[in-house]
Amino acid sequence: MMSIIITGASGFVGTNLSTFFESRNIDVISLSLRDPMWKAHFPNAASSLIHLAGKAHDVLNTSSSEDYFKINRDLTIELFDRFLESDVCDFFFFSSVKAVTDAIEGVLSENCDANPRTPYGKSKYDAEQYLLRKTLPQGKRLFIIRPCMIHGVGNKGNLNLLYNVVKKGLPWPLADFSNQRSFLSIHNLTFLLERMMQNRKLSSGVYNFADDEAMSTNELVELIGEVVERRPKFWRVPAFLITNLVKIGDVIPLPLNSERLKKLTESYVVSNAKIKKSLDIQKLPLSTRQGLIMTIRSFSDNDQLNIKK
Repeated sequence: MMSIIITGASGFVGTNLSTFFESRNIDVISLSLRDPMWKAHFPNAASSLIHLAGKAHDVLNTSSSEDYFKINRDLTIELFDRFLESDVCDFFFFSSVKAVTDAIEGVLSENCDANPRTPYGKSKYDAEQYLLRKTLPQGKRLFIIRPCMIHGVGNKGNLNLLYNVVKKGLPWPLADFSNQRSFLSIHNLTFLLERMMQNRKLSSGVYNFADDEAMSTNELVELIGEVVERRPKFWRVPAFLITNLVKIGDVIPLPLNSERLKKLTESYVVSNAKIKKSLDIQKLPLSTRQGLIMTIRSFSDNDQLNIKK
């Protein structure tokens, strides 16, 4: 039986990947890097190792820089060195588009010069550079995956925040901001991963993961309204006023600060052209709209379950 090692298997992406691969009769081996004895438990042979474990970007800025580098860089280095010594064939490192830049003008491709500004982005970039400098033994492949914002069943974060704003009939006060953002459905992510594993001719390298189309935050709010059958209330408070007001949240804990405002309103469009061309794919299974509708409906389904409880 084909087997796959997953670190961070208990997280949102890991849970979805485990369910997907198990449905394909693939043996999923969960490797917890929190276990100080993880090296002793490392399976010597497997088809692929998917490295998801890491420290996520903290929008509240309460984490120390050292934590990011210790987990995202140093642990990744240790894991990759162990992979090189093993009989595991493929190493998939889930980095981030933020390893390249925190803000992009135009469209982000794999060829853009990297200039990460945050400890999160820098720690991911440092890990990438170490992996890329190493010589791979014959028969092994290294894939550095840079996903944009991933969503799906079990997803939490800004999508959930927007959902609750619309569901509760609260006004959306950031309608004055104009942007375009890329998203990544967990279904498209699993589709691409499976295709990469199946294609033995695919070369090692860095690949962006994103849905085919970008969408504005205002369009997303409208889409949530369609799904929950509630017309959103758009408030066009001047963008410059909001930008200054949220600085209060940088000093004292508030739901909205400068970092979260950027995530909600900045433009960040990611190209998926390289991975589609490499795999000879014309179009991903789900459009951005279809994927987001599935995620939004999962929030609604979860609400219904909580009511029944």
